[in-house]
Amino acid sequence: MSVFMDLNLSYTTDKNRLQSVIETAAHLGFSTVAINYGFEPTAKKKQEIPTPKPINELIDQLPIVQGRSRPIRVLNRLTVVMSDSSHFRPNAAEYRSFDLLAVQPTTEKLFHSACMLLDIDIICISVTEKLPFFFKRAPVNGAVDRGVVFELCYSAAIRDSTMRRYTIANALSLMESCKGKNVILSSAAEKALELRGPYDITNLGLLFGLSDAEAKEAISSTCRSVLLHAETRKTASGIIYTTKTCSDSTCQQEAPARSELCEAPAAKRPHLAE
Repeated sequence: MSVFMDLNLSYTTDKNRLQSVIETAAHLGFSTVAINYGFEPTAKKKQEIPTPKPINELIDQLPIVQGRSRPIRVLNRLTVVMSDSSHFRPNAAEYRSFDLLAVQPTTEKLFHSACMLLDIDIICISVTEKLPFFFKRAPVNGAVDRGVVFELCYSAAIRDSTMRRYTIANALSLMESCKGKNVILSSAAEKALELRGPYDITNLGLLFGLSDAEAKEAISSTCRSVLLHAETRKTASGIIYTTKTCSDSTCQQEAPARSELCEAPAAKRPHLAE
């Protein structure tokens, strides 16, 4: 049985609405969801990156997933809307509070940077307007090679007929470049009525240019790959470097220069030459 995920549920300060969305997702069979905190910096004033709320403050009790005996898993996600390269700060400590890290580039240059350089998990494709650039195969393939995925959200297509056209057009444009690889489908739902079941989303994926198998992977196995990529990214950024120490009493130091001497044969160590 497939494990279905929705990695984009819009955060709201209305606790009852957010609880209703999470409960509906569990009822529809989603085993994992992510609460998305949007962050759109502007040049006019300095803005602080939002801090994720503990899950026990958002919902009193996690609902049981339909068809399973375990409660739904809820993650935190940050999406940075980039209109300038300075809007994404690679070393920001605030990013570490989030399980998933995504960007939504608004220009071709920023899209190329997100695909090739930024240490992120998800590139969110805007579906509410016509994109001001075309998807080029080189940066898209670069993102695929790095394990970064592209996200298409369907709730905008439910709200408005104009956005529906943009959603389908932008999705088809993306599929021409990525060939259905590394794509996830999310809701970006603001209320429970905007959520759809896994098999309904699979049918929507066909409209977006995905095959039946690719559409199913876009809400299951590819989402799981995103979580593994996020764990790897966070682990890699927290590597603890250690150095070897020599067993000789005259070489009990941990400085990198000294440890290199320790690894050398005894005859080549300067302090043992005599």
